Parts: sequence; C-alpha cells; structure tokens
Amino acid sequence: MLNLSERPKLLINGVVIKTTGSWYTVKPEGDNSAIVNCRIKGIYRVKGIRATNPVAVGDQVGFTMNEDGTGIISSIQERKNYIIRRSSNLSKEYQLIATNVDEAWLIVSLIYPKTYPEFIDRFLVAAEAYSIPVNIVFNKSDLYKDELKEDLEIFLYMYRSIGYNCYTVSAIQNEGLGVIMAKMKNKINVFAGNSGVGKSTLINIIDPDINLKVAEISQAHKTGKHTTTFAEMHQLSMGGYVIDTPGIRGFGLIDFGREELFHYFPEIFKVSQSCKFHNCLHMNEPGCAVIEAVEKGEIFDSRYFSYLSLLDDSGGKHRE
Repeated sequence: MLNLSERPKLLINGVVIKTTGSWYTVKPEGDNSAIVNCRIKGIYRVKGIRATNPVAVGDQVGFTMNEDGTGIISSIQERKNYIIRRSSNLSKEYQLIATNVDEAWLIVSLIYPKTYPEFIDRFLVAAEAYSIPVNIVFNKSDLYKDELKEDLEIFLYMYRSIGYNCYTVSAIQNEGLGVIMAKMKNKINVFAGNSGVGKSTLINIIDPDINLKVAEISQAHKTGKHTTTFAEMHQLSMGGYVIDTPGIRGFGLIDFGREELFHYFPEIFKVSQSCKFHNCLHMNEPGCAVIEAVEKGEIFDSRYFSYLSLLDDSGGKHRE
C-alpha cells in the first residue's frame, strides 16, 4: 500500500515577483491573486556568472508547498536574459537584478541628480551583452533651461544616431508618457537608474494602483535617497508587468573578455570592420579605423571614453 506521506509533492510553476534576502515571493501560474513566500532547495549555482543570489525577480520557477503555506523552489527555468550589478566595489561577484526582460527603461536626469554619460553607456553595454532592448528616458524635462536644453539635444542626437529609442518626459507635469505606456503594455518591463531620477514617481503615474513610496532629493548632495531596497515586479492594470529596481551606481559585465567589449558598442563595432588587424582593441594600434573615426568626430568622444573606461575595468589600458 502507498504511504501518502511519501507521495511526491505537486510541482507548481510560477514567477518570482520579489526577493528579500533568503525569501522569494512567487506568483503561481494562472492565479493573479495568490502569492507564496518561498525558500530555495539546496544550493544553486547560476550557470555562467558568479552571482550572490541564485534566483531573481522575473525568474520562472517550479516550487512545492509546505504544510505551513510557504514553498520550496526546486527548479529554475532557463533565462532568456538578465541584468546584473557588481555586489560591491571590491567583490568579484555579481548580483542578479532582474531576468526575462522584454523592455528595459533607463531613467536618467540631467539635474537633481545628474546622470553621467559613462553610467548610461555601462548600462547600454550590459543590456547589449545580454540581449535586452533598452529605451532611454530623460526625465525632469521641466527643469531643463538654457545650457541643459542644449545638453539634452546633444544626448538625444547621440543616442538616437546609435540606434537607441530616446524619450523626453516630465513626471511632475505628466508629459510624454503616452508613447511609453503604449510600448510597455503586455510586456515585462524593468525600470533602472540612479536613485532620485524618478523611477518610482513615473511608475506611480503610469499605474496609480501600484502606489510606490517616493522620497525627496537630498538638498545637501543633490542626490536621490534609496526608496526601493529590493527589486519587485508589479502587475500593470493595462497589461504586463513593471520591475522597480533599487538605485544602481554600477553595472557588471561578465562572460566575455576585453577583446569582445567593442562588440557591445554598436557604432564602434560597425567601424571596427575596417581596422587593419582583426584583434584590434582600438587603443593605439596602427591602422585602427575606430581611432580614426573618433578623431574625425564620427564616433562621439564620450562613447569612446566610456569604452576605454570599461576596457580598464577588464584589464586594458588607455592609449597614450
């Protein structure tokens, strides 16, 4: 006779919508109202990356139920993509931020706080490397006067010429969000950016039912305060999901060597086909088409400097 206590437990499929330390909140497949707090069975190693967290928001998982109403995650489906960040300045490990993303929205601001081009480029490279479409959203346009307006036009021209979708919005004045909302519908979206650029405010305007906590900008340092501690996925009333992420200072790049880095700068990769040497790193090599394009103004200086900075991080050196 079969001992019912030994009967295999039913495996339930679901998506991770929140991570808080060792607990993972999972929404079961086909049930929009239920959530289950789960732990992980055993120790998982994330293939290909040295991740501090084996499960992230967006992961499709299989879990079984415990008698106390909690669950145990026992399987993780293969990811189509993911976004990571460095765990700490000194750590060689990485933290998974979100997985299985359809659209990434990089929220930036030219003031209060200022987002720097290198930060934007690092995110774009990370997204290119892991096959995530990126949209750049310049928020707080109501504050851009005179020189900042000129800076905005330069940014828009530069990134659009490379091939990225760019949008100018004002969360405070609720301007420019219609086209963004239309593109977000029925997709898994992730909002990323520095603290204080307006991620949570924009999400609240897009869907007031989500009602995220919003903090004021620090007047002393003109920087944002962290209101989002952990990444969390929210269901949109118009269809789809949005993942709100903690304010991020740096993104990690792994799984490839420095000789591959230029592949993820589309304009550099295109020009590199004309370099004299196939293994050119575009620093000081003779016959480098990329260096020539930079000197002619065909590749933007800030993009090239971002490339060199990332090359430094992976063991390269600037050209003299």
